[in-house]
Amino acid sequence: MKEKSGLIMLLFSVISFAQTEVTGTIKTEIVVKHELGYALHKPANIKDKKPLIVFISGDGEKGTDIEKVKINGPLKYLKTHQLDAYVLAPQCKENENWDIESINKLILKIQKENNIDINRIYVTGLSSGGWAAWNLALTYPDKFAAIVPISGFVDLIALESSCKIANIPTRIFHGLLDDVVKVDYAITIYKELKKCNAKDVQLTIFDDAGHDSWTRVYDNPEIYDWMFKQIKTNTNK
Repeated sequence: MKEKSGLIMLLFSVISFAQTEVTGTIKTEIVVKHELGYALHKPANIKDKKPLIVFISGDGEKGTDIEKVKINGPLKYLKTHQLDAYVLAPQCKENENWDIESINKLILKIQKENNIDINRIYVTGLSSGGWAAWNLALTYPDKFAAIVPISGFVDLIALESSCKIANIPTRIFHGLLDDVVKVDYAITIYKELKKCNAKDVQLTIFDDAGHDSWTRVYDNPEIYDWMFKQIKTNTNK
């Protein structure tokens, strides 16, 4: 009886420690909500179709005080000059980062509600807004007639897919002395675009500028004159 009892206990131990493996799938949906404030300048004549400049500001303009987006860029320029165009400036919340899809939805809302020429939509941004301008164009390459990123960094994935925007006229600006976003970012994506045989891309490096290389760009009417001359063609719908 003792031998049988020991055998039973041994079998019980083997069964107790047997391992199993289970496989399966699970479907999940993660919803992230973003809220963008925005300022929209409208031209004097809104009966005719007009261009749209999308200006994406930097981290210093984050928050809920919409006046911040008028400190730099086209909305600052409009305080003393006129532009015959719509100018849209979204504002990112203080504790968030730019969400590209949210900016695109805002652009679609503004297009729907205003008389905008869809062949003359331009995106420009400074610092983190420059990053957003690159990514917005790369995500929606058929939307924009021109890109003007200033002092912006570039993700590795963006560099790998830069050929997607090779047909879009692009003006890149950066300060040589920038100690916030190194000028190497601007140089690298410029070289990548040239490898893609980009026909209309220019890089301007200001030898005496730090991170703020945008003031001299946005305060100069030349950049707006250049943008308004760019019209989206059939090769870049």
